[in-house]
Parts: sequence; C-alpha cells; structure tokens
Amino acid sequence: MTDLSGKTYLVVGASGALGSRIARRLADRGADLTVTGRSADALAEIGDAHTVTADLRDPDAGRTVVEAAREQHGRLDGVVIAAGVVAFGPLTEIDDDTVDDLVLVDFLAPLRVLRAALPVLEPGGVILNVSAVVAEKPLPNMAVYSAVKAATAALFTAARTEARRRKVRVVDVRPPHTETGLAGRAIAGDPPRLPTGLDPDAVAERIVAALVDDETDVPSTAF
Repeated sequence: MTDLSGKTYLVVGASGALGSRIARRLADRGADLTVTGRSADALAEIGDAHTVTADLRDPDAGRTVVEAAREQHGRLDGVVIAAGVVAFGPLTEIDDDTVDDLVLVDFLAPLRVLRAALPVLEPGGVILNVSAVVAEKPLPNMAVYSAVKAATAALFTAARTEARRRKVRVVDVRPPHTETGLAGRAIAGDPPRLPTGLDPDAVAERIVAALVDDETDVPSTAF
C-alpha cells in the first residue's frame, strides 16, 4: 500500500457510493482530504476529512471547491472527480431540463474542476475523472448520457497533453457498470434490465491504484 502521508486530495462526489470508497482508501493511506458533495450527512460519515457541501450545477462550484481544498491544506496534490447523474429513455423523450442536468453535472462540472485545479496543483499532481463504459460503447435509451460521457472523456484526453507542461497527470477512468445504485437514482426514465455490475469496493481499489501509479487512461477492459 502506497503511503500518501503529506499528500492532499480533493474528492468531488465523495457523498456517492464510489466517491466515498475512494476517499476512505486515500485516507487509509495517510492522505489529507477535502471531500465535497451535496449531502453534508453523507460527507460526515467519511470520517476525518475537511468537508465542503456543493452543488455541481452551480457554475462557480468547481472553482469554489478547489480553492477551499487548497486553502485548507496549503497545497493540493490531487483531485478525483467521482460525481455524476444518469438518465434513461429514448432520445425523443429526454426533455431539455434533463439534458441540461446531464451536461451540467457530467460534462461542465468536470471541465470547471479541471480548469480550476490545473493552475494550482503541485508539480507531479494528478487529476482523475471517473467516466463510464458508455463513453466507449454508446447505448440506446442512454444516448444523451453516452454522448456527455464521451465528451468528457475527450476533454480529459485532450487536456492530458496540455497538462504535461505543468507536470500534472490527467487520468480518465471508464469503469463498466458497477453496483453503486446510480441507476436506481436516475434523474429521468427507468433503467433497463442490467446484468450484475462490478463490486464498488473492487472498482474503487482499481481507481486508487491508477491514481497513485503512473497511469493516464484506464479503459473498461482494465477492470
């Protein structure tokens, strides 16, 4: 287990099933954490961490959480973005409000966090985004969600080269369907019948491994 004592991380979406698991694993390795999410109660369950409640639909949320983490710790070594929403249904039935929420949370929020974090991360720092397998394999009845995830994966792939000048590693992770309960909390539509997903503990462990090693791209086949 890599010792992360003296390192500081911001985990965005830490109130979720996957984000909370990632945060706990970083804390177990000795990292100092700032965790963010919409649920203060869920964040409090993570334990010894600096908590910041935030709604990623707010245009200023990305900058606010990055600044809060850096101010709290005096430095910032890494950022994990594990927040997201999902919607189901035929394209013709997905209304504009649902599209807006998907774009705001699954694309614009990671973009804003990435943009805010790049200039302030320590040399050798890392920004990791948790995307989804649909970025590689778009699915019917998840067309908008698939497209937004693909756009975010493209964003992180392109930004990776730009970030090298700052000696910052940018990582995109696209896990297969994982039993986080996200499908049951869809913002629109009903989920299709899905096969049993991956164990979220195993997925979180794999993501942390990518975070602390030298990986930059973790496709669905790496799980």
